Amino acid sequence: MGKCGKGRGEDVQCWCEAECCVRLWWKSGMMALKERMEAVLNVGLRVPSIMLLEVLYRWDVSSFFQKIQRSSLNNNPLFQYKYLALYLHYVGYILSLVLLTLPRQRLVQLYLYVLTALLLFAGHQISRDYVRGELESGYEGVLYLDPLSMNRFTTALICQLVVCTLCSCVMQTKRIWLFSAHLLPLVARLCLVPLETIVFVNRFAMIFTGLEVIYFLASNLLVPFNLAKTAYRELAQVVEVYGLLALGMSLWNQLVLPVLFMCFWLVLFALQIYTYFSTRDQPTSRERLLFLFLTSIAECCSTPYSLLGLVFTVSFVALGVLTLCKFYLQGYRAFMNDNTMHRGMTEGITLLILAVQTGLIELQVIHRAFLLSIILFIVVASILQSMLEIADPIVLALGASRDKSLWKHFRAVSLCLFLLVFPAYMSYMICQFFHMDFWLLIIISSSILTSLQVLGTLLIYVLFMVEEFRKAPVENMDDVIYCVNGTYRLLEFLVALCVVAYGVSETVFGEWTVMGSTIVLVHSYYNVWLRAQLGWQSFLLRRDAVNKIKSLPTASHQQLQQHNDICSICYQDMISAVITPCSHFFHAGCLKKWLYVQETCPLCHSQLKGLPQSGPPAQDVPAQSEGALNEPPQPEACLQEAQSEVSAQASGSELLADVEGGGEGKALLPHANSGALSTG
Repeated sequence: MGKCGKGRGEDVQCWCEAECCVRLWWKSGMMALKERMEAVLNVGLRVPSIMLLEVLYRWDVSSFFQKIQRSSLNNNPLFQYKYLALYLHYVGYILSLVLLTLPRQRLVQLYLYVLTALLLFAGHQISRDYVRGELESGYEGVLYLDPLSMNRFTTALICQLVVCTLCSCVMQTKRIWLFSAHLLPLVARLCLVPLETIVFVNRFAMIFTGLEVIYFLASNLLVPFNLAKTAYRELAQVVEVYGLLALGMSLWNQLVLPVLFMCFWLVLFALQIYTYFSTRDQPTSRERLLFLFLTSIAECCSTPYSLLGLVFTVSFVALGVLTLCKFYLQGYRAFMNDNTMHRGMTEGITLLILAVQTGLIELQVIHRAFLLSIILFIVVASILQSMLEIADPIVLALGASRDKSLWKHFRAVSLCLFLLVFPAYMSYMICQFFHMDFWLLIIISSSILTSLQVLGTLLIYVLFMVEEFRKAPVENMDDVIYCVNGTYRLLEFLVALCVVAYGVSETVFGEWTVMGSTIVLVHSYYNVWLRAQLGWQSFLLRRDAVNKIKSLPTASHQQLQQHNDICSICYQDMISAVITPCSHFFHAGCLKKWLYVQETCPLCHSQLKGLPQSGPPAQDVPAQSEGALNEPPQPEACLQEAQSEVSAQASGSELLADVEGGGEGKALLPHANSGALSTG
């Protein structure tokens, strides 16, 4: 019995623990759902404010009043004062900014008030339609004796009760009589009041509801002033403590401006597409769909607000494409080390700069559509270049590693093939729509260079795979890689130089603009001058490294047998080697790679500068050096050497990774545990 009772108690405890886990899981899930709903409301409730700004920007007051003067509304007193409409125009801007910056709780409350007002208006519309129907029928008798009158009464009563219930629920009050004034005409008809009197009852109900609304507005008249006062006090405190930059970042994060503008632009674009298809009966061809797509985008970027929406939409689309690219190549491991440069911001900024520079929003719709096709081509080319920047190190790392997963290699090579073919196809398609000239050649040159760079990456990948299958390192592999990389770097430099030359010629002989001159200067510095400096420094480093390797003596067969160790850089056996002045043995190619970034010995950090151009032959190595090789190392020397090896690894690993292009070569770090100082 004791054991049974003990087992039953353990079962009860397990059930209690399981119930607690389920409750915690349910509570956390509900909290997460609540946070998501609040985030959606925070964006969705602010979209109408941007829509209002868009409408106010497009509204031309002068042309509006000219149309009014030519219509029958000219005698209406509401349209007699133009300046009143202008003031209302500015009031609309203020109202939209208030809706944009209100806190979420206040914004929800404001929308609930507006919803209640709309429900009350719907209730009075139902009452007015009911009274009009009764006047048209002319029946004043008992309701249940006339089926049509009874049907109208029942329908109106149900609708009015639903309106009252919804108003009470929205305002969270049990005083439902506050929202029941529009029921008075129905009550009067039920009491057999004459039809002429029901008309006055309906008007009284409307006046009563209007007085209720006025009383509510008067009682909350100081609420906007108090909100503005509180907001000003908080903003002043934030600016005083943290500064304007922190205030801007805080507002940016709270309002979620990128997502807000993206949702606004998508709504605008969806309305444009719906308007087109709702007015078209015949099917649309493929070419017509492409033109429709471009013209719809052009219609949706005619104001600064819609242009910002398009910029943020393009940024999020680029982010989604780059994220899919990372996931396709690496799976879930791609999200562990995220690169801030691959978040779509470059593509959005590129679109914004090109739109501002070309005056996109000032053009006609057709011209804007053709210009947008070129701008979007440049943006897509930038996305493809970012995809290549993601894929390049992964492909080269797969080629240099011993990973035999065919699926990984297939994903990397298939993406590279896509990046090889698709830019060329894009260039071919845009050449079909536009006449080939020098400016168009400059535009499509980026896509051509992307294809060439992918071709170079695939070539290096094939070389790495060949070296892997050979099970032995290729002697001049780094020279081949340097030539492949240097070729497309030179092509990029020449294209950038042509762009600068064309921009200078347009500035000197064409129309001069501040924006164009600024772009030419920035392009000249970053894409021409810095590239030329980096390329020349890389060439000088390689030339100096080759000269230093040539100046070192070559180890003889007898010295290699006495040394009897592997290369401390590549961990491979040494069939041939060079000897440093500090009597260390390395492969000539491995030491040359090391000297690209450091001018010290990889093991002992002795300086290798100022080496003579013609060193002594291998058999004339000084006797003390050979003796030093044959002597056993002292413990203090071993400790110092190990410490120097660790520091060499820490200081040179990142630089070597840069030289080899993010995985373009094998590991070049010295082998700390190899017996490079002993002869066995």
